[in-house]
Amino acid sequence: MKIWWLLLAIGICTGNINAQDTCRQGPSGIPGNPGHNGLPGRDGRDGAKGDKGDAGEPGRPGSPGKDGMRGEKGQRGADGNVEAKGIKGDQGSKGPPGKHGPKGLVGPMGEKGIQGEPGPPGEKGDKGDVGLPGPEGLRGNTGPSGPTGVPGPVGPVGKPGLKGEAGPVGPQGEPGVRGLRGWKGDRGEKGKIGETPVLPRSAFTVGLTVLSKFPSSDVPIKFDKILYNDFNHYDIAKGKFVCHVAGVYYFTYHITVFSRNVQVSLVKNGVKILHTKDGYMGSEDQASGGIVLKLKLGDEVWMQVTGGERFNGLFADEDDDTTFTGFLLFSS
Repeated sequence: MKIWWLLLAIGICTGNINAQDTCRQGPSGIPGNPGHNGLPGRDGRDGAKGDKGDAGEPGRPGSPGKDGMRGEKGQRGADGNVEAKGIKGDQGSKGPPGKHGPKGLVGPMGEKGIQGEPGPPGEKGDKGDVGLPGPEGLRGNTGPSGPTGVPGPVGPVGKPGLKGEAGPVGPQGEPGVRGLRGWKGDRGEKGKIGETPVLPRSAFTVGLTVLSKFPSSDVPIKFDKILYNDFNHYDIAKGKFVCHVAGVYYFTYHITVFSRNVQVSLVKNGVKILHTKDGYMGSEDQASGGIVLKLKLGDEVWMQVTGGERFNGLFADEDDDTTFTGFLLFSS
């Protein structure tokens, strides 16, 4: 209210000054009583929006917020496309050889092979010479003892008689009553030395000569140089050893090679068991082989050249030998 009165007084004075330029101001009057309070003015918020103020200084960083809630699991994406297989590249160059690895362990022993089929029967040979008389037969077994009689009453002790021949041992009887001790008997005569048992024997050693060197191939070699054949178990006419005593034998051969290569085989009943090859190098050479075989009565063992005439370089002369040997180790 006071403000309104002050503005009214200023307006009147201004108008009077403009109307009367020569008006002289008089003494101030007594102030009047204060007027009533005016009506409240309009709300200043209705005014126009002011210009945007300058940006303030940045505030201090706030404290870190709490972890948010875990979101739901998203859906599985679609499978990608499989590309086609690429073209095979060229083979790489060969690398340098690697170091030799350690020696491997010895492998287990293989299983025993299946027994081969028996060969075809050979041709019937010529009738052999009459053999030597066989060894004396062994002594027969002692016959059974008779039944034991009923023991008689103990008689008086008699004088010692002559020592009789020892009878067969009878079955052990029940222990009897111990008798009186008799006198010591005379010492008996020394017995005769028994006969030595005859063991079966079989052995031979044969060789080639100047006439039989370079033998034909694929047939038994007929060794015509007899070094030992007391039992005639090596058939000279056939060139074969014939088993007369069943058992285990050892066969071996020594070969002199000259003028051509050598390829020989040791044959048992038509089956090649042992093979030996030797190449001729321009001078005399030697080769050998040996094997243990189990033979039955009538089995035949021989040697032969295999591979044709160019592999029969078996040579022999006064200074070089080619021999074939066999002997019994033990009978079965």
